[in-house]
Amino acid sequence: MDIELRQLRVLVAIVDAGTFTDAAIELGVSQAAVSRTLAALERALDVRLLRRTSRQVAPTATGVRVLALARRLLAEAEDLVQDATSGHTRLRIGYAWSAMGRHTVAFQRRWPRRWPHIDLQLVRTNSATGGLAEGACDVAVVRTVPDPRRFDSVIVGLERRFCGMASDDPWARRRSVRLADISGRTLLIDPRSGTTTLDLWPPGSRPATERTTDIDDWLTAVASGRCVGVTAQSTVDQYPRPGVVYRPVRDAAPIAVRLAWWRDDPHPAARHAVELLTGLYQGA
Repeated sequence: MDIELRQLRVLVAIVDAGTFTDAAIELGVSQAAVSRTLAALERALDVRLLRRTSRQVAPTATGVRVLALARRLLAEAEDLVQDATSGHTRLRIGYAWSAMGRHTVAFQRRWPRRWPHIDLQLVRTNSATGGLAEGACDVAVVRTVPDPRRFDSVIVGLERRFCGMASDDPWARRRSVRLADISGRTLLIDPRSGTTTLDLWPPGSRPATERTTDIDDWLTAVASGRCVGVTAQSTVDQYPRPGVVYRPVRDAAPIAVRLAWWRDDPHPAARHAVELLTGLYQGA
């Protein structure tokens, strides 16, 4: 079986662009070449990777799995070329919502001073693993426990939980709120990558919920006043927003901040990221 990187690159381009035409423009080739290359990949694998309709292109179940591996392989190939041509390595750190919170800028500024031979890149991917499972990064900042069968992780710090609300909400005059208070409100949660679940409340005392999958949508909804949200300290630091205020949830357990990586393929610089970020959280 001969699988070529150009075939994987075409698959990723089609999914990211949304159409064969836009993928061809992105890659600088003809639409016919894109179609032929994808067909060759599907023949080589003997599986269907994309489901095509008149309006959209979407990966099949097998295509989703192949796409994640394709992204990893392409990223590793890019690293190989960069290492061979420049003598530098690169560390991509993924995150879903708020990176390292108040420590993000300090982390970015201190990194090149301590490890100038390793290029640092922060990548936002709204997934449960901060882009790790999707191959978008080498190490991810996560605030939930990743699957231990696939990933290793270490806790680098703790963050308080805060309640986000509209600035004209009656609670905005309070210094803090309690979980029991929130049970009577509508709570906005991100089931994909958020840190808040209904397990924070006992059965029978759980709030009504609405769902979102993006931090900007979360902030917009909270500012509207129709719901409140519970989030980590990092969101407070990274996303000040007119119309939204945050108050600590005084009886909620803190959130553990972790760095995670693939168990079978740890990046050599992961230990440096752990060292620096742990020091920043401890210093705070």
